[in-house]
Amino acid sequence: MMKFRFRRQGADPQREKLKQELFAFHKTVEHGFPNQPSALAFDPELRIMAIGTRSGAVKIYGAPGVEFTGLHRDAATVTQMHFLPGQGRLLTLLDDSSLHLWEVVHHNGCAHLEEALHHQPPSRPSFDGASGLPSLARITVVLLVAAGDLAALGTEGGSVFFLDVPTLTLLEGQTLGPDEVLRSVPDDYRCGKALGPVESLQGHLRDPTKILIGYSRGLLVIWNRAARCADRVFLGNQQLESVCWERSGRTLVSSHSDGSYAVWATDAGDSPTTQPTVATTPYGPFPCKAISKILWRNCASGEHFVVFSGGMPRASYGDRHCVSVLQAETLVTLDFTSRVIDFFTVHSTRPEDEFDEPQALAVLLEEELVVLDLQTPGWPAVPAPYLAPLHSSAITCSAHVANVPAKLWARIVSAGEQQNPQPASGASSWPITGGRNLAQEPSQRGLLLTGHEDGTVRFWDASGVALRPLYKLSTAGLFQTDCEHADSLAQAAEDDWPPFRKVGCFDPYSDDPRLGVQKVALCKYTAQMVVAGTAGQVLVLELSDEPSDQAVGVASVDLLQDREGFTWKGHERLSPRTGPLPWPAGFQPRALVQCLPPAAVTAVTLHAEWGLVAFGTSHGFGLFDYLRRSPVLARCTLHPNDSLAMEGPLSRVKSLKKSLRQSFRRIRKSRVSGKKRLTAAGSKLQEANTQLAEQAGPHDVEVTPVQRRIEPRSADDSLSGVVRCLYFADTFLRDAAHHGPTMWAGTNSGSVFAYALEVPAAAANSDRRPERAVEAVLGKEVQLMHRAPVVAVAVLDGRGRPLPEPYEASRDLAQAPDMQGGHAVLIASEEQFKVFTLPKVSAKTKFKLTAHEGCRVRKVALATFASVACEDYAETCLACLTNLGDVHVFSVPSLRPQVHYACIRKEDISGIASCVFTRHGQGFYLISPSEFERFSLSARNITEPLCSLDVSWPCDAMRASYRPRESPKLSQANGTPGVVLGPQSRGGSPDPTCSEGADTPDPPEATLSPMSVDSATSADTTLDTTGDVTVEDVKDFLGSSEESEKNLRNLSEDEAQACPILIG
Repeated sequence: MMKFRFRRQGADPQREKLKQELFAFHKTVEHGFPNQPSALAFDPELRIMAIGTRSGAVKIYGAPGVEFTGLHRDAATVTQMHFLPGQGRLLTLLDDSSLHLWEVVHHNGCAHLEEALHHQPPSRPSFDGASGLPSLARITVVLLVAAGDLAALGTEGGSVFFLDVPTLTLLEGQTLGPDEVLRSVPDDYRCGKALGPVESLQGHLRDPTKILIGYSRGLLVIWNRAARCADRVFLGNQQLESVCWERSGRTLVSSHSDGSYAVWATDAGDSPTTQPTVATTPYGPFPCKAISKILWRNCASGEHFVVFSGGMPRASYGDRHCVSVLQAETLVTLDFTSRVIDFFTVHSTRPEDEFDEPQALAVLLEEELVVLDLQTPGWPAVPAPYLAPLHSSAITCSAHVANVPAKLWARIVSAGEQQNPQPASGASSWPITGGRNLAQEPSQRGLLLTGHEDGTVRFWDASGVALRPLYKLSTAGLFQTDCEHADSLAQAAEDDWPPFRKVGCFDPYSDDPRLGVQKVALCKYTAQMVVAGTAGQVLVLELSDEPSDQAVGVASVDLLQDREGFTWKGHERLSPRTGPLPWPAGFQPRALVQCLPPAAVTAVTLHAEWGLVAFGTSHGFGLFDYLRRSPVLARCTLHPNDSLAMEGPLSRVKSLKKSLRQSFRRIRKSRVSGKKRLTAAGSKLQEANTQLAEQAGPHDVEVTPVQRRIEPRSADDSLSGVVRCLYFADTFLRDAAHHGPTMWAGTNSGSVFAYALEVPAAAANSDRRPERAVEAVLGKEVQLMHRAPVVAVAVLDGRGRPLPEPYEASRDLAQAPDMQGGHAVLIASEEQFKVFTLPKVSAKTKFKLTAHEGCRVRKVALATFASVACEDYAETCLACLTNLGDVHVFSVPSLRPQVHYACIRKEDISGIASCVFTRHGQGFYLISPSEFERFSLSARNITEPLCSLDVSWPCDAMRASYRPRESPKLSQANGTPGVVLGPQSRGGSPDPTCSEGADTPDPPEATLSPMSVDSATSADTTLDTTGDVTVEDVKDFLGSSEESEKNLRNLSEDEAQACPILIG
């Protein structure tokens, strides 16, 4: 007979109010470099930069902390972007030839970047004449003239149309067709092939009535819009790629498809001009690739800058991505590791100035942004305060460290500055400085650590909106690899022509995949760190302010414990270097532990107060005393049938197939057995249902959802011995009267091992361990019923609070734990959370997440949530991310559901695997290989852009162009960045229209929501190595649609209607 459990009617209104003060979901900011950039723009008046992407995202950057984000409704590629100077408005062109006008709009005291207008060009007959192909209507180039009020549109058919920018409407009667231009050229040139598409449009800095038009055939025309005639004609015969008009208007520079560029004089000789004054192929005489873009910038010294992309010798260097900078006799070929998208120079644009005097060169590449200082000799690269390529080497793991002490922070910053010394000249500064960051200084410093495939660990300042690089730790120098051979080849090629100069830090190629970092742990009080890698290497490091030469002790730990029948078939271990090695200032290795077999490390933890480090692989776990340089414990967790763990990552495809085959067999078996049981009990179940339907029960009492039946996992499942988590705690394990150091280990088969440790007391304040060694004795062993993998273990003190970190209690940096009352241990598996009392290890409270919600646990963390109403009130809760991408928050230790939010798309396996929570209710996950999405679960602790931008609009432009549209609006809780705006009219007075409140229509916030950008930027992205992508993740993704729909139907729709607590 079925049993139903009823819970108390209604919800506690006080608790619901407290939830609103503690919890709120926000997607706040995207850290890193935009994925798949496609367009670039720069406003020299406001000093802000815009980047467009292939997914239709628009991102505007200014000074650190000044960021705007928008998203086109159609996920089309942004091909061109143009700022209306000084107005805070942006015109974008998509690959479908649609034009979109973006504005920074003031609303209720804050501002948003939103799409005000859009324009889709008319069809072929009315747009580009009655003849020709439909592709003739495609817009190829856009030019803003007359202070941005007018735009010239060049098309693939050779016509030039004119657009009124404030209203985005075509101006009739002003279209310039190719036939009208051909009247100004000689007959012999006219009789040749067609002019082709309009490749370039350039405006005169001092005369807005003149436009320079460049056609694909090579023809250049200076067109006078006022007189509707050609002032000058330049008869080029080489296919045109780009044109630049020098600021005085006396010189033109054209680049061509054969790798050459030509200089034309506009005031010499009669029109038409047939020969340029200078024509050269910089990297000739052999065939070269096209020069896709060229810039000419003059200087008072007479040594002008010529900057161009491409033009490399086709046979020998045709695969290089280069931008060349030429000044007088100095030529530098900037060699990048990814494709060049666009570039611009930061120079004077005031009409009264006679010279450009370029200050900096910004190059947007497919994987990074590089800025060079052109005023400092040698043209050094300027460190970027944001937009750093997180994926310079593929990210393999990440960790967050909160509340970093000021002393450690200063030491890390100092080590980073020694890695990248800046030139003595003060001119090397970031040129994109628009806007003002109004956000308060962060109350605490946060570090984001990312481990990479090339064996490096990068330290990032994650305290604010701008993710700033601080320091890079490299572990490759400890091992023998092929790096030296590659470096020698690179040095040998430096003297060759062209004069290449490697620029940028994006380097996706790893010298040895075994160097990849799998786990990192940092003690912020002792500046000690553990880095664990793919080949079983566990490296203990310590921060040093001075360089040193020292040898690193190596110890091996055999996790198989001489177990018979197991042979490692994977990769070999890395060979460490011998003898003293030079180490720069920063984190320097103190000990190297090599796990045998050399499988990837799956878990690691550090306890600096005890001088211990614990590590685990797919074969078992070990404990190492790094003060005495001696192993303490090694435990094998392999099942006798778990031969899959011995194959290593080289047999990954075979392993995946075998695992999926076993999964389908279990599913088929469970379905067959379920059908048999259903047939046998079918009649009884129908009778029970009929009786329940006929009974008249209270309609206002909610019924607990029927729990799903969880299929127990087989003991001989593959990879059952994988160690998933490790944990140190000072708690009661042997008896209730004595507490002491313990170590906990959780495995993939649902086993939890608890060891009692004997740590000599003299080690507390000494760097050397006494003669007596650390001892470990198995105290408890817990086997979960369904053998679900153990994700995390945490011990709670007598007040139900998590134990403090090492040194926090002894140094009075945190409240001392309650050692009088009974402790408890929280064990989080993939299916449920369970609290056991200590030392008896009897079940106290549990919550079956899989049975209630139909999902599995992927990431968990204990976080502190502070109230927005009372500064002194805070709660410690359990944050959980599921395989469906939802985030759940539970109270501790009662495990009552508080809130849950949809955070990550369930199809985004890599995003879910890369998620990391912070101690204060925030989190990070990868939405692309190069971007972290930051979110907050706390109503008080939110990191989001808050900035101001001084713009000057024409008096009627703002409201004339703003058209409210009907669109599905997203809540502000989805993470719309708030930007405070101080708009001004042309006269400098505040714009009165911006003070409208109730009369101002609500803007379509969906255009700016980073949640929308998330879905666009990560929809078609596949990450190779990010986080811990397990076989279970792939099983979830490949699950049947029937099961997915069933899971979605069972998701709770109301946060207040939480599932009941089952206590057993």
